[in-house]
Amino acid sequence: MSVLCGIDEAGRGCCAGDLVVAGTVFSATTKIDGLNDSKKISQKRRYELAKEILEHTKSHIVIISPQEIDEKGISKCMHDALREIKEQLQADEYLFDGNTAFGIKDLQTLIKADGKIPEVSAASILAKVTHDENIIKAAQKYPEYGFEKHKGYATKFHIEKIKEHGYSPIHRKSYKIKALQATLF
Repeated sequence: MSVLCGIDEAGRGCCAGDLVVAGTVFSATTKIDGLNDSKKISQKRRYELAKEILEHTKSHIVIISPQEIDEKGISKCMHDALREIKEQLQADEYLFDGNTAFGIKDLQTLIKADGKIPEVSAASILAKVTHDENIIKAAQKYPEYGFEKHKGYATKFHIEKIKEHGYSPIHRKSYKIKALQATLF
């Protein structure tokens, strides 16, 4: 039986906060009920599952700061995170949720793998829980942006807050938001 490392990310499309990439490897006896795409599970259940995943799998989580994203670019950050996971987690196969391997050799991709493959579902949950925990901490530090509501994504509310307050230290300044082009640039 071949060993699979499932990999997923959270926060790639955000304009604020960390990018989180997680990988998980199950043992031959690992069985975790209720795994699915992290976006299809309630927050409470995600946190319960994350604890169980961390206890019963080999996992590795990579957190990339907004500053590193601005410095290197999102694709280079994804490449580096995927490479690190491959270096840290030994497996026969590596499967990333999505349609691009970001230049990583021997990395398979599958769109919607987070809802189909348990190891990828587990990685999806770890990435989302880590991302959400970090952005909620940032919401306490920068309450004027309401990060706890939009988790760093460029919602209409979030864009209005950026227009009102400017960028915070956790905003990705390299991201160009069309709605802000006329007002900030």
